[in-house]
Amino acid sequence: METEKDKFLFGVVKVGEKGQIVIPKEAREVFGIEAGDSLLVLGDRNKGIAIVKTHIFDSAVEEVFK
Repeated sequence: METEKDKFLFGVVKVGEKGQIVIPKEAREVFGIEAGDSLLVLGDRNKGIAIVKTHIFDSAVEEVFK
């Protein structure tokens, strides 16, 4: 469900016994997430959890190691 341009509500997911969640199909399509992709899980005790594709940080890491 689209809430605003570029902002979405994809629904509710449940955490399985092993702590796993399923990213909804529409979310995977919007963000181009495919099987085998690496995702980084970030957290802020007050704001919550964010999941981002690791390629977002590739250029930052390259700068550090120059």
